Parts: sequence; structure tokens; C-alpha cells
Amino acid sequence: MSNVEARPDEVTCAPGPEPAGVEVIVSREVPLGGLRAMTVRRTLPSRERSLVGAWCFVDHYGPDAVADTGAMSVAPHPHTGLQTVSWLFTGEIEHRDSAGHHATVRPGELNLMTAGRGISHSEVSTADASVLHGVQLWVAMPDEVRHADPGFDHYAPGPVVGDGWTAWVFLGSLVGSDSPVATATPLLGAELVLEPGAALTLDVDPAFEHGVLVDTGAVTVAGRAVARAELAYTAPGLATLEIVATEPARLLVLGGPPFGEQIMMWWNFVARSHEEIVDFRREWQEQVTRDGRIVGDSQELADGRFGIVTGDHLPPIPAPELPAVRLRPRG
Repeated sequence: MSNVEARPDEVTCAPGPEPAGVEVIVSREVPLGGLRAMTVRRTLPSRERSLVGAWCFVDHYGPDAVADTGAMSVAPHPHTGLQTVSWLFTGEIEHRDSAGHHATVRPGELNLMTAGRGISHSEVSTADASVLHGVQLWVAMPDEVRHADPGFDHYAPGPVVGDGWTAWVFLGSLVGSDSPVATATPLLGAELVLEPGAALTLDVDPAFEHGVLVDTGAVTVAGRAVARAELAYTAPGLATLEIVATEPARLLVLGGPPFGEQIMMWWNFVARSHEEIVDFRREWQEQVTRDGRIVGDSQELADGRFGIVTGDHLPPIPAPELPAVRLRPRG
């Protein structure tokens, strides 16, 4: 999914201080643009925290009735230096990218796209999708591999059932389940569904920091109350993570070791400098512009870093204007 805010401000992702206990991040609503703007609840990046491990972007949306809010139709747009993780609870989305991948995103199935040095893609909900409900997550790629070739992975994890809970582990390892999907840095990604009153003690890697995003219901994380659409953060050092459902709940558990690098994220680009951002934007604009106008069909794009999305004829999304001030990494 593109970060198609009307005015996407600079966001600098840098390691923050490690808080004591559990830090709760409240989401903010972000309209993604258009006449029938799709609104998402964003918890990363936030004022409180920019990264959880390598996770640097968490958008949570739905359940939205397509008849009321309109279908998802995110036209071709570019990415660099990141991996996108698509995970649905309800609905169906068609993915196409410039590396030639064409896949359907369905509930309980991981679709991970590696942008690397540059890719473009589109996401359009299918005619069968009457309700859309899920998350779009981004993972920052470390400097040593961020210029790799683009790629795509699909994985459908089986459920792991316990006393009052069910888990689907789509990245990393948890509750005795291991995902085979390779990632640029160690990561954890899992969906948990808990019955009311269920108490679960997760054995986790003490080198990881963790984020628990509540999709529905309410839980406590290490004794701290966390409501729907909030993200609970825990710093490295914990060998277990205690989660109790105060009502029926569904949540995501995300994690990874502190990223250890400063990164700059603007629009759909993850970079390391102002100059890189400027160059990425220029290259995309050169691909989508002909005779001073944005092309009306993505198959008319010029060849370049971001390629051409196979089989997609929607008009591409042009890059917004850069801020008037110089973009700078911090920390």
C-alpha cells in the first residue's frame, strides 16, 4: 500500500530511548487521499517511537464495508529500501508489481514484497471483497542489503491452538511454530486470537523489542491495559510476554532486535540521506511523466529504476512535492 497522504511530512526513524515497563502508543487516523479516502489507524511511526526492531510502519484499517467506503484501488507507486508485509483479516486484494509478481492477498496468508533498490506495485481489492480489514506493515532493510534485487514471498501458516488461544506465525518463531520466510534482519510477526479471560505467557527472544497491536477487543500486556488500535511496546530484556484477554481479542505480535541504524522515510522511500530521497523522487517522476503530463496508463511509463507494473493500466501515482526544508536523519 502506498503512503498516499495528502501532505506526507518527513518521518525520521531512529532508535529511541528504551522505556521502563510497557509503553502504549495511541493510533492516529490518516486519510490516504482521494474523493472516498480510505482511512487507516497509524501507530508507527509516531511521536513516541519510530521503530520496533526493523518494523517502521504500521497501518491498521477496517473493517470497512466496500459499499460504504469504496473499494481499495491503490495505483502503481514506487518503493525503495524496505519490505512490505500485507496481512488480511477479511477481504481479498490483488497484488501486481514490476518484478512480474501477480498474487492475491487473502486472510491468514502472508505476502511479503522486497523493494530493495526499487520496485513499483499496485493493490486493488477484488470484486468478491465486500469488507476490507487488515494491516499494512513496512520493514526497513539494513544498509548492507537495501540495494538488493526486488522480490516477493508468499506463505500461509497453519494455526497453532492452545488453551483459549489460536496463533498464526507468519514471520520468525513463536509458540513452537517457525516461518520459512527469510528476512533481512531477525523478525517476529504473528496473529493471535484469544477467548475472553485467556491468559498466555509467550516465550520470546530477550534480544528483541516487541510491539503488540490490538485489532479487536482489549488485553493487558505485562499488566498494562491496551485497547483496540493501540500498540504496546516492550524494550529488550524480557524472556516472556504475558498477554491476558479482558474480552474476546485479536492482535498482532511484532518484534525484532533494535535496528541499530538511522533511516529516513519520506513518502514511499526508505533512504539514508536527503540526496537519495531527492534522486528517488526525480527518477519516479521521470518515469511517469511524458510531455509535461502524468501518463494516463501505467503501461506507458518510461523504463527506469522502478520498472513497470505487469498488467496494470491504472494511472500511476505521482510523487508529492518535497518539503521546503532539507530532510535530515536524526539521532
